[in-house]
Amino acid sequence: MDINRCAKVVKGGRRFSFSALVVAGDGKGRIGLGFGKAKEVPDAIKKGTERAHRKLRLVQLRGTTIPHEVMGQSDGGMVLLRPASPGTGVIAGGGVRAVLEAVGVKDVLTKSLGSNNPMAMVNATLDGLFKLRSASQIQQVRARNGTTN
Repeated sequence: MDINRCAKVVKGGRRFSFSALVVAGDGKGRIGLGFGKAKEVPDAIKKGTERAHRKLRLVQLRGTTIPHEVMGQSDGGMVLLRPASPGTGVIAGGGVRAVLEAVGVKDVLTKSLGSNNPMAMVNATLDGLFKLRSASQIQQVRARNGTTN
């Protein structure tokens, strides 16, 4: 997703290290985020990928889209996710697109409203995806609270 070069100034000059933001998904509703840091780019990507695979979580989907509209927030990033009819495609940019494709969403409309920092946008997208609930889950909660329609 994103690779960042960091410089540390030392007596002999600059020392460079790299950080990699990695999203891993199975395309069937599971997604994970990993952040790896190392002296070399391949090592940072490898660490990030391992951490992303360890943190896989399930996301509620409805066919090729999401069950309902949702807003995700993280730090300065805000992302609006809306379900779309089949054939629409993933209307998203940058990190949001990568997350949605990794989780397996094929039809969705999005709008980034806050920061365009890759970490903030990815975390906001994940926050929105983890807030999704299926119709049966909502009915169970309403039945428990005694507020059925």
